[in-house]
Amino acid sequence: MSKTLQIRDVPDDVHASVRARAAQAGISVSDYLLNLLSELVSRPTMAEIVERAQTLARAGGGASRADVQDAVREGRDR
Repeated sequence: MSKTLQIRDVPDDVHASVRARAAQAGISVSDYLLNLLSELVSRPTMAEIVERAQTLARAGGGASRADVQDAVREGRDR
């Protein structure tokens, strides 16, 4: 079942920007904000990213420092 969220004390300039962006996208403010929230919560948190990196490092996986440096140099040379 869907739930309702309410945000209080939204500054006028933020409210106006959200309304304008929703209108530009051709959707309601509610749909616009729901899309933003859905996108935000689909991303891993910083804690999750750190934990994944630590797990990978403990397992001996991932790229070496030299591999990373080579990839950066290759990207710059393009």
